[in-house]
Order: sequence, then structure tokens, then C-alpha cells
Amino acid sequence: MRLAFALIVLPVVPLLQANAPVPLQTAQAPSQDAALLQFLDRAFDAQVALSPERQTELGLKTDYDRLDDYTDAATVRAQALEEQQLKALHARFRPEQLGENARVSYRLFEDRVARDRDSFRFRTLRFPVSTNGSPAGDIPVMLINNHKIDTVADARAYIARLRDTERVMTEVAATMRSQAAAGIIPNKVNFAPARADARAVITGAPFDGGADSSLLADFRKKVGALDAPAATKATLLADAQAALTGPFRRGYGTLFAALDAVEPLSTGNYGAWHLPDGAAYYADQLKNATTTTLTPDQVHDLGLRQVASIRQEMEAIKRQVGFTGTLEQFFTKIRTDPQFKYPNTQAGRDAYLGDARAVIASVMVAAPRYFRVLPKIPLEVRAVEKWREGTASTAFYNPPSADGSRPGIYYVNLVDMNQTQKVQVAGIAAHEGAPGHHFQLARQQALTDLPKFRKFGFYGAYGEGWGLYSERLADEMGVYKDPYSRFGMLSLQVWRAIRLVLDTGIHSKRWTREQAIAYFKANSSVSDKDIAREVDRYFNWPGQATSYMVGQLKITELRKRAEKALGPRFDIRDFHEAVLSQGSLPLDVLDEQVNRYIAAKRG
Repeated sequence: MRLAFALIVLPVVPLLQANAPVPLQTAQAPSQDAALLQFLDRAFDAQVALSPERQTELGLKTDYDRLDDYTDAATVRAQALEEQQLKALHARFRPEQLGENARVSYRLFEDRVARDRDSFRFRTLRFPVSTNGSPAGDIPVMLINNHKIDTVADARAYIARLRDTERVMTEVAATMRSQAAAGIIPNKVNFAPARADARAVITGAPFDGGADSSLLADFRKKVGALDAPAATKATLLADAQAALTGPFRRGYGTLFAALDAVEPLSTGNYGAWHLPDGAAYYADQLKNATTTTLTPDQVHDLGLRQVASIRQEMEAIKRQVGFTGTLEQFFTKIRTDPQFKYPNTQAGRDAYLGDARAVIASVMVAAPRYFRVLPKIPLEVRAVEKWREGTASTAFYNPPSADGSRPGIYYVNLVDMNQTQKVQVAGIAAHEGAPGHHFQLARQQALTDLPKFRKFGFYGAYGEGWGLYSERLADEMGVYKDPYSRFGMLSLQVWRAIRLVLDTGIHSKRWTREQAIAYFKANSSVSDKDIAREVDRYFNWPGQATSYMVGQLKITELRKRAEKALGPRFDIRDFHEAVLSQGSLPLDVLDEQVNRYIAAKRG
């Protein structure tokens, strides 16, 4: 499964020669810090060169007519390149000869390769198709959102990618079959949603007699805006339709055949413990997600304590609004009362999007009192496309392109407005949009003094921890206008605390899907549909769900440390600058960064 963010991406261009002789330092040569920056940027470019899709996400048009290599051989090549680059790093540079920021970059590159090396042996345990997504949805998303058509050549590259989809699906199907032969079989819950989302992509013209499918509609719109002769546009449209009904559709048929072959082998829904070497795999996933050495038991206990603490805050709001029943009964009221619902119509969806945009606008008004630097790149709010509603998360953020030509996008899944709660709108917008992921990621990509691998990197505990911290920060900023909105924020907070309990429960303590759903429902007002979708996500993405609360608690701890150490000299704007100004960091490095800020302010 490809993730929206990757710290060291894939990557070979003949930019970096691991065995090339290292030139002697001369008076005319750049400083070691500048040389390291150049080295790391060349390394990043070499890695990105292995991934045409990543290049497109970054706003580049290199390899614009190709999709990624989805074979295990490609993963092996990527890891080999990282090892080659690390060897070159050690041959060329010495940390003691670098400045402070350069030493951090050196260390992060070194640690990332070591982490990837440790995780490498578990690569065959990751399912390429699940409720968390698959190439059947990821490729259309990339084409629609990221593949710009500014020229006829760009349009032809789009068509080439439609054709190349058949190769991708053949590679993915082969992986699924080889995994199944080794006893690595997706859970039962994956098959119906994955199949339904894939079928939605090939619904509509030119696959049937309906209105244009999402891909054809996108291509038609983009080609229609070209400055090209009508005959050329007609040829392009005809070629796209032939690609869709030919190799593209055959590719989806290959994927369906693999799903049909593997599904009968699935015997239930199990955590990572059920996989070969599952306990070690889960420990590795926890380390990746939290950037700590916390054990499953420690994470589980932390979750239980946080659930209990947040429930007490919820009890206070329940009393504030005059509700006299139990907290569980209050959850039911929030979940079912029509006053907390939008109409399950397009007008209701539009109202949700309007409310979310208003929340973000209010954050931007207050933001100068809380931040030294604001993101310059715009933020858009969009509903998840119809054809991927079945497997898309409740809400998520897509970062802008490297050149700033594509905005940051906060996506919200509005598949069923009966399951969507008004009380959560502000909290989700704060997390996914502003001051959450957009303030962190758009800012990070604008940093000019960091190597590219850090500008475009992402540590889950830092990034998701910042998003969760932002939900509570929004309360300080005056975003929540009534007790119910603040309760909505707390419902999102307890949601992430529940994740600590469920992720470890599922993957270490062998909890069933039913057990996980029951615990979730007993401790939150989240809708039944969102609960089921979330639990399935945890089953399919071991460890990731723990990153949010672990990261938030660390950022909160660091803020309290700074407030105590600095007293009246503490300025929230400077603290946020200390957290955001170096981009995404492992939590131990973030700790050091904040300590340096405290020492500098003390003088």
C-alpha cells in the first residue's frame, strides 16, 4: 500500500555514484553544510526517480507517461539505493564537521535508512488491496488530482498511463496470489469494499451507456481547455476511450480475478498476530508509527488512561448542557438527534463544506496571534469523490505540490450524511485543515534551508500529533462557538485515544472485530458507519492509528515544559515556530529542538 506521505521516497538517476571517488575539500569548495545539503538533495532526486507517481505528486512532469513499478523487485531496488546512498554519506561526511542543523539532517537520513532496513523483511506482509485503498483507486486519484494537461504531450502521457494501468494491475494481482500462497491473506472485510470501489471506476462512459465515468469526465474537461485544434482534441478523446475500454478495463478485470481467487481463502478478520512473524512485524510497525520504543502493552495502557481522562471532560459538558442521563445516553443523543445532522442530500453536503470553509476562515483570522509564519499556499475543502467513498477515510489532507501550483486539499467523506455529525465539523476542519496539517505540511514544503527529503518527509507521530494538538489549539483560538462543538472536539480526541486501545488490542491482544467495534461504540458518539470503517482501517494498517495520540501528548508535554521554564517570557507564537520550523521530526529530535528553543529564550 502506498502512503500519502513518505519520508524517504522511492528512487535512480545517475546523480549519485556511491563508489565514485570523494574529492578533497578545497578552499573553493562549498562548506560541509552546503555540500551535505547538495548531497542529500541529489539522493532524494535519485530516490524520486524510481517513482513516476511520486514525481507527479511533487508537481514534476518527468516520467509523465509512466506509472510505478509495483513488483517486489522495485522495493528491493529502492532499499539497495538507500544503502548505497548511506555508504556514500559515511564516506563523504563527518557529523562533527557539520553545523547543528546539518547534523540533524545527517542523523535523520542515517536513521531513516536504518528504519527501512529493519522493516524490509516485513514488506511482503502488507496487503496491496484493502479497505485502506488500492491501485484501483489510487491511480484515478493521482490522474484526476495531480496529472495536469497543459499540452497535447501531457494529454498523450495521461493516455499512456491509462494503458499502463494494465501492467500495474497484473503486478498487483501477482503479489496477491503469491501472498496467498504463503498464507498471507487479507481479512474478509476487505473484499466487498475494494471490489465495489474498483467497479465504480469503470462505471459510466465509455464502459457503459451512462454519463462519463470520473476518468473520462476529467480527461474531457482537461483536453477541452487545451489550446489545440478541434481535430487533435477529438483524436485524443478517441484514444483515451480506446485506452479505457481496452488495457485499462482489462487491468481491472485482472484485479477482480485475483480478488475472486483469494477471497475464498480468507477465514475471518485477524490482527497482525495472525501473519507469519506477526508479533515482530507489529513491534516494527509501532516503532515506525510512534518513533518511540513503546511496547504494545504500554501503548494499550496509555490509551485506557486517556479514554478515562477525556470521558471526564465529556461528563462536564454533558452537565453544562443540562443532559441528565448517562454519558452513553448522551453519545446516543449526539449520534441520532436530527438537530445534529445535515440533510442526506446534495444541499446537506454543500452545507457541510460551507461550514468547514467558515471554520478555516475563522482560524485564519485568529492565526496571527498564535503563529509567527502562516502558510502562503491556499487550502481547499473538497468532498471525497463518489467512486472512492466506500474505502476512503472519514477525512484526510493532501499536501500541495512542490511548486505551489496545486493547493493543499482537505478531503471529507460525505458518503452518508445521516452518519455525519455537525458537532464534529469544526474539530475535523481544525485537524485536517487549519491550523492542523495545512499549517504543518504547507509550511514544511516552503522551508528553504532543509534538504528535500525533510521538506517532503512525514513522521506520523509528529504530523498526526500536530493535527490532534491543533484540535485543542482551535479551542484556545475561539473556534468552537458552543458546548456541543467543544464536545465534538472531545469526541475526536477520545476517538484517537480509543485507537491506542484498539490497535494494540487487535494486533497484540487478539481482539475480534466485534470486540473492537463494541469498545469503540461504548466510549464515543462516532456514527456506526464511521466506527466500522475505522476499525477495518486499524486491522489493515497495524500501528498507524497509534501515532496521533502519542504525538499529541508529546507536543503538549513540550509546551508545558516551555511554559514552566520560560514563565512570562513564553510566547505561544515562538513555541509553535520551534515545533514547525524544522519540518517533520521524530519525537526525540523534536524534544531536543524544543530544548534548544527554551535555552535560546532563556539567554
